[in-house]
Amino acid sequence: MKTLKLLILVLLITSCNSKEKKTTKVDYPEKTTLAQKDSKLTASMERGKSVYNDMCITCHLADGKGVPKAFPPLASADYLRDNQDKSIIGIKNGMSGEMVVNGITYNSVMAPLGLSNEEVADVMNYINNSWGNDYGKFLTTEDVTETLKK
Repeated sequence: MKTLKLLILVLLITSCNSKEKKTTKVDYPEKTTLAQKDSKLTASMERGKSVYNDMCITCHLADGKGVPKAFPPLASADYLRDNQDKSIIGIKNGMSGEMVVNGITYNSVMAPLGLSNEEVADVMNYINNSWGNDYGKFLTTEDVTETLKK
């Protein structure tokens, strides 16, 4: 038993002491002409990218493809494209229950993230215009506020 504990400790120390520099920086391809035309959208997307990296990337991944059968994709997602209001409400208040995204049923829980309405607008603008997505119009804080009143 002591040998096993010692082996685990040695493995832990050597794996954490790697000489390779680790980075969490991810470069995202921004494929949208809308972002190039509208500086307000570009600024919102930059803020939204930061929110995404802090709050969403763990489940939906850096490429927006999600985790198959666990966490739905955001890239090329028909649910996101067709349900902008539900997506805004879900980001603000959390989501649970079944949803079908690109023909696959997901039934997981997304807890409320504690985001402000401005952060919700920014992250929606980011995911609506990233990974080849071209969904919806430029969303403002006022749009999110109005959607949440529905």
